[in-house]
Amino acid sequence: MISGITRFVIIFSVLIVLNNTFPSGSEEEMDYRKLTPEEERVILDGGTEAPFTGEYVDHSENGIYLCRQCGAELYTSDSKFSSHCGWPSFDAEIEGAVERRPDPDGIRTEILCKACGAHLGHVFTGEGYTSADTRHCVNSISMMFQPVMTEETAIFAGGCFWGLEHLFMQQDGVLKTEAGYTGGNLNEPSYQDVCSGTTGHAEAVRIVFDPSLVSYEELVKMFFEIHDPTQVNRQGADTGTQYRSVVFYTSEEQKITSERLVAFLNDRGYRVVTDIEPASAFWPAEDYHQQYYEKNSIDSHCTLRVRRFND
Repeated sequence: MISGITRFVIIFSVLIVLNNTFPSGSEEEMDYRKLTPEEERVILDGGTEAPFTGEYVDHSENGIYLCRQCGAELYTSDSKFSSHCGWPSFDAEIEGAVERRPDPDGIRTEILCKACGAHLGHVFTGEGYTSADTRHCVNSISMMFQPVMTEETAIFAGGCFWGLEHLFMQQDGVLKTEAGYTGGNLNEPSYQDVCSGTTGHAEAVRIVFDPSLVSYEELVKMFFEIHDPTQVNRQGADTGTQYRSVVFYTSEEQKITSERLVAFLNDRGYRVVTDIEPASAFWPAEDYHQQYYEKNSIDSHCTLRVRRFND
């Protein structure tokens, strides 16, 4: 008869065999990047890159820092701060992303990617850099950066919206454009309503843009260069209040930027009549107005760019 101890030894031995035969595979199944020799020296062998040489030491873009080996999310840009130590510093990791263990030197605490065990650097406390009183000192080479796309909206009116939209669509950093009506007193106006001149609406273009690629100031400058801001209630042959020149701002910062650029043009001798108004309800124009030139394969258009900010 098999004793309890013998039975335990047999079961334990079987489990070991099964485990070796059918490994859990979490590490084997992970899709690791192929590392360069220098990346291996730091990430696999626990090395350290030279101070002030890493690409993320003075990096301040909005986004997420990932493990260079497995791509797991480690830190957000909100937790990054300047410690002037020579390596990127963070006062908090993404919850559950980082593992701590005693460093082989017996003094420091090593930090590793929880998902794959990649060496990141070391963590220190008690230095008082931030309210968290924690500094993750991380090698740039242990990380990759994934920017977070941010979006803002700009709204401009300056004559026929076909031409304005056509040119703004070509600007790098512009994600989406839409022709429409705004600044009036009628809900859901039609093109005929707006053309009657009784609703107070202006033909306008609403622009969604990525401020990391193009600034609002650049868009305002472009606006003042692709229409004539000195004409009252008209642009060329198009006349009426619906063709007036307006910047519809969506924030106090946009208002200040627009006012500053108007003042600049006035100082240069332009008699700018552009109104600067808070954004109000924007009603998309009929579908046939959207991307009009592209839909109709028209090469020429009524709007040309005239440089007013560069000598």
